[in-house]
Amino acid sequence: MSVALKEIYEKEVVPFFIKELGYKNKLAVPRVNKVILNMGIGEGSRNQAIIDKHLQELTNIAGQKAVITKAKKSVSNFKIRQGMPVGIKVTLRGERMYNFLYKFFNIAMPKIRDFKGVNPNSFDGRGNFSMGLSEQTIFPEITGEISRIQGMDVVIVTTAKTDREARYLLEKLGMPFSKNS
Repeated sequence: MSVALKEIYEKEVVPFFIKELGYKNKLAVPRVNKVILNMGIGEGSRNQAIIDKHLQELTNIAGQKAVITKAKKSVSNFKIRQGMPVGIKVTLRGERMYNFLYKFFNIAMPKIRDFKGVNPNSFDGRGNFSMGLSEQTIFPEITGEISRIQGMDVVIVTTAKTDREARYLLEKLGMPFSKNS
């Protein structure tokens, strides 16, 4: 699966950046550096069964063991004490990253209800892309009974210097941006 995405990068993205955008060296062409999946568990932080369930779901989605993130400081308004579990994350690089991106662009995104494309304004100004998903059920690894619908964030970190370059990169890799912007 990921071989296809890496091949697209080598055969389409690199020549495009060299020819159209004037890059001199193929090593200078922007590339995807890592993908971070993050799931804030909210009220589940007080229930170990919910934490374990979501930890297993994120591990299945990513194909790599996810880790629990803990609160750095206490916040009384949210009833959170320092050291309490507040989220789950996993960072993907290399082969697993390409596997996830292929699955995300071609299998999961089309399953999003009323999907008209990704908002092209979700870049951070430095070439990194972030988007939130409202539920984890769009991934094919989530099967069986879902005890709790849980949203998650997907952050794609690139080596691009500008948002424009990052958008070209992700478009060429297959990310479906909405056409109206």
